[in-house]
Amino acid sequence: MQRAILLLLCALYSKTVSGCELLGRFDMPSLFKQGDIMIGGIFPVFNKETSRTSAFKSNPPGVECVGFKLQNFRWTQVMIFAMEEINKDPALLPNISLGYRILDSCASPSNALRAALTLASRPEETESTSPCTPAISALIAASGSTQSLIVAGALGPFQVPIVSYSSTCACLSDKTKYPTFFRTIPSDYFQAKALAALVKRFGWQWIGAIHSDNDYGRNGIQAFTEEVKKHGICIAFVGTILRTYPMDKMLDVVEIIKQSTVKVILAFASEGDFYPLMQEVVKQNITGIQWIASESWITAARPSTPEMYPAFGGALGFVVQKMAIPKLQPFLTSISPYADPSAAFVRDFWEMMVGCTPDPPGEHTGTKAVHEVCTGNETLMNSQDVFFNVTELRVSYNVYNAVYAIAHALHQLVFCQPAGGKVMKPCLNLSEIQPQKVTDHLRRVNFRNQFGDDVFFDANGDPPASYDIINWQLRDGQVQHVTVGHFVSAANGDYELSIKDEDIVWRTGEMVPKSVCSNICPKGTRKAQIKGKPACCFDCIPCADGTIANSTGAADCTPCPREYWSNERKDECIPKTIEFLTYVEPMGIALTVVSLIGASLSLVTMIVFICYRETPVIKASNSELSCFLLFSLFLCFLCPLTFMGRPTVWTCMLRHTAFGVTFALCISCVLGKTIVVVTAFKATIPGKKAAAKFGPAQQRIIVCSCTLIQIVICVLWLKLNPPFSDMVFRYSNTKIVLECNTGSEAAFYAVLGYIGILAIICLALAFLARKLPDNFNEAKFITFSMLIFCAVWITFIPAYVSSPGKFTVAVEIFAILSSAFGLLISIFAPKCYIILIKPEKNTKKHVMGKL
Repeated sequence: MQRAILLLLCALYSKTVSGCELLGRFDMPSLFKQGDIMIGGIFPVFNKETSRTSAFKSNPPGVECVGFKLQNFRWTQVMIFAMEEINKDPALLPNISLGYRILDSCASPSNALRAALTLASRPEETESTSPCTPAISALIAASGSTQSLIVAGALGPFQVPIVSYSSTCACLSDKTKYPTFFRTIPSDYFQAKALAALVKRFGWQWIGAIHSDNDYGRNGIQAFTEEVKKHGICIAFVGTILRTYPMDKMLDVVEIIKQSTVKVILAFASEGDFYPLMQEVVKQNITGIQWIASESWITAARPSTPEMYPAFGGALGFVVQKMAIPKLQPFLTSISPYADPSAAFVRDFWEMMVGCTPDPPGEHTGTKAVHEVCTGNETLMNSQDVFFNVTELRVSYNVYNAVYAIAHALHQLVFCQPAGGKVMKPCLNLSEIQPQKVTDHLRRVNFRNQFGDDVFFDANGDPPASYDIINWQLRDGQVQHVTVGHFVSAANGDYELSIKDEDIVWRTGEMVPKSVCSNICPKGTRKAQIKGKPACCFDCIPCADGTIANSTGAADCTPCPREYWSNERKDECIPKTIEFLTYVEPMGIALTVVSLIGASLSLVTMIVFICYRETPVIKASNSELSCFLLFSLFLCFLCPLTFMGRPTVWTCMLRHTAFGVTFALCISCVLGKTIVVVTAFKATIPGKKAAAKFGPAQQRIIVCSCTLIQIVICVLWLKLNPPFSDMVFRYSNTKIVLECNTGSEAAFYAVLGYIGILAIICLALAFLARKLPDNFNEAKFITFSMLIFCAVWITFIPAYVSSPGKFTVAVEIFAILSSAFGLLISIFAPKCYIILIKPEKNTKKHVMGKL
C-alpha cells in the first residue's frame, strides 16, 4: 500500500528549486491562520461526500460535502482554541506563534487523502531553501481509522508526524508501517481487552458480533475475538455493515439477529455505519437484546434518542474518559461569521445554530441556504445547545492534548529543553525545523497538562488506556449516557475493571441478562462437546461411577480418592463401605456358634475319656494320644474365632500361625495313633517285636517333633514376611474389603503343604491297617477321617481363590470346622457310642473277641 501511495505522490508532485509543489491543486475550503510554525488539521466537519460524474473533458469539479456535524466542527474549534492558549503562554514556545490550516475530510478516505496532499504541499507564493519540505511541521488527523491509514501512508515518506484524536485501529500501532503515527486516543487493542473483560465479568458465554466493513471494524473485531477466546467465550455470528451497503445487506444482518439465540451482541462499528441498522432493528421491533458498544457510537448524539431506546436501552460501552475545559465555552460562544466572513464552515455552523443566513454571505461550503437572512443582532451567549457543554469532552479533549503534545515536542526541539524550565534563546532556527526531528521529539514527549493528566506515548505511539463504562438510561424522557464504571490498563499488561452493578439499567430489567448456547451443567455432570458446534454449545453428561463434579459447569469429572466413591448424585465423594466378617452379622454368628459347639464337644469328649480312662475301649485306643488329639481339636475349633472381627496386625499373625500349629498338632496326634495301630497289628504276627519299640516315649517324640517343624515354619514366616492387615479394592467399587494379606505366599502354602503331607502319611499308614479285627478296627476310622480331611482341603483351595471379600474368610473357617468335625466324629463318635450308649460292649472280652 505504501509503495502505491509513494508512486502516486511522485506523479502528483514536482521537485523545483523552491520546494515541492502539487501538480494540480484541490479546491478545498479551510480554516487558516499564518504562524511561525504551521500545524495541519483534518476533521470530518461534513459526514458525506456527494458523488459527481466526470466526463474527463475538463478539470473535475471540486468536492461537495453535505451533513454538517456540530460535534466535529467543535473539534476544529478546540484545535484553534488550544493554539491560541499556547501562543499566549510565555512558558511554552515563547515568542513563537503557531499557525494552522484545517481541512475537511467529509468522513471520506479519498477526501482525507486530498486534504493530506494539500496540507503537505507548499502554497505557490511560499519560498523555501529546503527542497521537498512539507508546508506543515505536524498534522492532527484523522477521525476514522481507514482515513488515518491512508493519511499515514501518504505522508509517511515525508516523515510528517501525525497525531490522531479518534483513530483507534490497532493496526496503526505497527511502527514498521506507520513510524510517524501517534494518537491521543487508546488503541483498539485496549478496547478489545476492555470489551472482553466486560463480557467475562457478566458471564456471557454466547454472543453475537457486528462490525464495520473497514479497517476499524475488521481489526477491532479480530482483536476482540482473540481476547474472548482466551476466556472460553464463543461468538455465534459476525455480521458486516457499512453505511454505503444496500439495504438488502442490512436486512440480512437483521435476519441473522432474529434467528440467533444470543441475548448479547457487540457492535464494533462507527456511528455512521451502525445507525442504518439501528433504524431497521427499531422498525422490526427487535427487543430483549443487550447491546455492547464500541467507543465510536455509545455516546453519539444521533442514535441517543427516545425512539431508539426500546431496542437499545441499557446498552453498555466504553469511551475515553471525559474532561471539562471551562475556558473553552467563552471561545465557542464567540464564534461568528461576521468576525471573518471568509472562514470555512462557520456559515454552516451559524445557520444550524441561529437558524438564519448571515449577510453578506460568505463562503458557503455546504448545501444551499434555505433560511432567512440574519439581522446581525443574533448571539450565541444564551444558547443552551449541547455544543456549548464543555464539561463532558472526550474526543475534543483528545484534540486538545494532541495540540499540546506537538507544542511540547516543538518547544523541546527549538529550545533544546522541556517546557517549564528557564526560558533561553532558541538553539535552532525555525527554518531548520524538519518533520522528522519533530517526530523524534514526539516520541519523548512526557508532560502533565493543566488538568493533572500525564500525556506521553509508548513505544507504539499509543497513550495509556483509560475508559469510562457508559450505560444508556432513560431519564426525564431523554437518553442519558451514565458512567457506571472504569477500565484502566497498566504498563505491565494488567488491567483494572471496576463496575457499579447497582447503577446499571439492563435491557431485560433489573437482572443481569444471560446469554449462553447451553445452560450451565449442574453438579454431578460434565460438559460434552457437540460435534460441529462451538465450544460453548455442549450437552451435560452425568459423571461416571467413582467420579464427581462438585461445582456447576465442570469440564471434566474428578476421580474420587481410592478410599472414597461417588454418591448417587455424583456431586460428592463418600467413604466406601468397610467390609469384613464380623461377629454380629448372621454368617458370623452362625460360624461362631458352630465353632463353640465344636470346641464344647471336644471338651465333653475329653472329659468322658478322662472319666472312663480305665475302661477297655479307652485303654485300647491309647488314652494319652486321644487326649492330646482332643485338646488339639479343641484349639482347632477355637481358631475360627481369630478369623472374625476387624483384621489387625496381631490378629492376622495369630490366625494363620494358630491355624497351622494347631492342625499340625492335631494331625501329629492322628499320625501317632496310626503308628500305634499299625505296630499293634504287626505285633500280632509271630516273631514281630514292633510294639515294644514304639512305646509312650516314642509317641510323644513323634507328636512333638512333627509339631515343632510347623512351629519353625511359622516362626520363619513371622520373622521374614509376616501377614498384615490390608485393604482390598478389587472386589467392589463401592466397598473396601479388610482382610489379612498372607505376606509371603510361599510360607502360607508351606504351612498348608506340611499339614497335607502329614495327612497323606496318616492316610497311607491307616490304609495298611485296614484289615484289623472289626470289633476294634480304629484304622478304618482314621482312614475315613483322613479321607474327609484331605477332601475338605483339596476343595478348599479353588473355593478360597474364587471367593470374594469376606467370603474368602468364611470359606477358610468352613474348611477348618469341617475338617475338625470330620476328625472328631470319625475317630471319637464310635468310642463315645460304646462308652455312653452300649456300656455292655465296653469289656476286654468284647474288644479282644476276634483277635
